[in-house]
Amino acid sequence: MTQRFAAIDVGTNTVLLLVAERRGDGFAPLAERAEITRLGRGVDRSGRLDPAAIRETVEVLARYAAEARSLGAEGVACVATSAARDASNGEEFFSAAERAAGVRPEVISGEEEARLVYESAWRDFGAPARAAAALAVLDVGGGSTEFTWGRGPRPEARTSLRIGAVRLTERVAPRDPVPPGDLESLRAGAREALAALASARPRLAGARLVAVAGTVTTLAAVEQALPAYDAGAVHGSTLDLEALERLLARLAALPLAERALLPGMEPKRADVIVAGCVVVLEAMRATGFDRLTVSDRGVRWGLLHDRFGR
Repeated sequence: MTQRFAAIDVGTNTVLLLVAERRGDGFAPLAERAEITRLGRGVDRSGRLDPAAIRETVEVLARYAAEARSLGAEGVACVATSAARDASNGEEFFSAAERAAGVRPEVISGEEEARLVYESAWRDFGAPARAAAALAVLDVGGGSTEFTWGRGPRPEARTSLRIGAVRLTERVAPRDPVPPGDLESLRAGAREALAALASARPRLAGARLVAVAGTVTTLAAVEQALPAYDAGAVHGSTLDLEALERLLARLAALPLAERALLPGMEPKRADVIVAGCVVVLEAMRATGFDRLTVSDRGVRWGLLHDRFGR
């Protein structure tokens, strides 16, 4: 009998669902969903989850859980990351989710988040041909950024930093469109928060950098001017520093209303994409990479393999 499972990733900005069917030693996706609820709005300033954000996120979780069960998922694993880690009133969210969706999100540490993302990236871009080469994985989320590297299926080092597209946007509050001074403030904030990554640079010679999460997939979609999001076109595509700098200049120069209408842009991400692009660029410069490979998979795929893999 075919087995089906679901994994849900509740991030600071986006809630993602994966329902998949076991196929041999792997999984084939049956449904993937992503919805921006911005659970972490204001958390950096207040230390608390916003009641409206809790309600919206719980509604999405209830829909996701119902869809997973309707597709025959035997188990549903759900984790929450940066916003839930940092908020003092997380229990309000967890209890509401359990009542409405029958699923209680499990808060995972930044280091555990990094491990799950690395596992996902290794399966797609590390094994088996590059088993002897280092793989580095960059996960720029809404509230945190994880950087992980290794030379095999298990990471050798991982770190989680409290900087992300939403957090940096709220800290700097750039004007619309983003003037040069505000852009430099975003860069300075990102450089300061990511400075610790420079210590890994000597160990990354010859490594391949894979970047995951909504910021980088959106940047790839905008670079390709996709009329509708296409995971097949985004997953495995590449972006270099020159292309990312061009994208940053273009995005910063556009008013928010025009930025939201760009082909490939998720409208609800348009207000934080400039800061997100800055974090990606500054992370690459800190670690010495001039090119990255985009992954459309992340925590949810690592979680699926970790909890339900053979």
